[in-house]
Amino acid sequence: MAHTDHPTMRRVLRREIAGTIGLLTDEHDFRAMRRYRSFTFDDHKIYLQQVEALLRTRASQGSHTTVALFDPQEYAEFCMLTGLDPDVPSSRTRFTAELAATGPSVPYDGRPLADLVPVLVDEAVRQATWEYASTLLARLGVCGSCGEDIGRAAFTRASALLVRILDTAHPGSRHLVCSISGTPEPLAAVLHADEEAPGAIQLDEAEALEFTTVLALGLATHSPGGLVMRTSAPGTPDRIYGWRMRGDGLEPLTAGEVFDAYCTDIESGDLISPESDVDYCTPPDLGEEGETPGHRH
Repeated sequence: MAHTDHPTMRRVLRREIAGTIGLLTDEHDFRAMRRYRSFTFDDHKIYLQQVEALLRTRASQGSHTTVALFDPQEYAEFCMLTGLDPDVPSSRTRFTAELAATGPSVPYDGRPLADLVPVLVDEAVRQATWEYASTLLARLGVCGSCGEDIGRAAFTRASALLVRILDTAHPGSRHLVCSISGTPEPLAAVLHADEEAPGAIQLDEAEALEFTTVLALGLATHSPGGLVMRTSAPGTPDRIYGWRMRGDGLEPLTAGEVFDAYCTDIESGDLISPESDVDYCTPPDLGEEGETPGHRH
């Protein structure tokens, strides 16, 4: 049996420990943390450089690190609720451990921090959107005429619609955007779906959950909104098509309506040159799943 000394064993064990770093992504949050004397950084740019150096070092040693979004306001609330002193490094460590389990985070994969930060921020927006939409769905309660849970029924219908949309799409990768504007805050969700083999669609579960929840909220509240999808496949033009929300169903947009939506500046109303090698299409027939049912909550 090979003999291994204690320092060597500890180095091996260190690689088995997964770590999380709570990252202050912008200058405003960084300044908010400087009010704590135990937070010794005084320059955000240098702070980010040091974090990136640490991430690279851990990766070179074979250690896995997750980068989480550190929110100073949430940290202060966490310390107040738990009775922790916010001006102690161990309290920040406790909060970061909580973030690893429940907060927005992404694994460090070796890419530059400048490229990782937008991904982390997008993840935070995605999670906040899902939480907000889920809360609004839950508040809709029960239908007075049929006793059905409105939010749950809308989520079931949105799930079926999404499956049908993906199943009837042209081959290739799909990029979907769902947006609604009738809720207290406008909401939008994005979903990427890659077809690795005919009929085998790869989805990110968190993205799919957020997308379905936003779509369900739009259907349940009969909000103004729509859903657009872009499909891409090698050797063929990209195809773009979409639907508007109508009642608690989806109504297909004509090719002309899709063209107008993509080739008009939202703010100015000016025309934008259409993309080359792109077809603006009427969507495939969704069949009965896409029809607006007669029942209304």
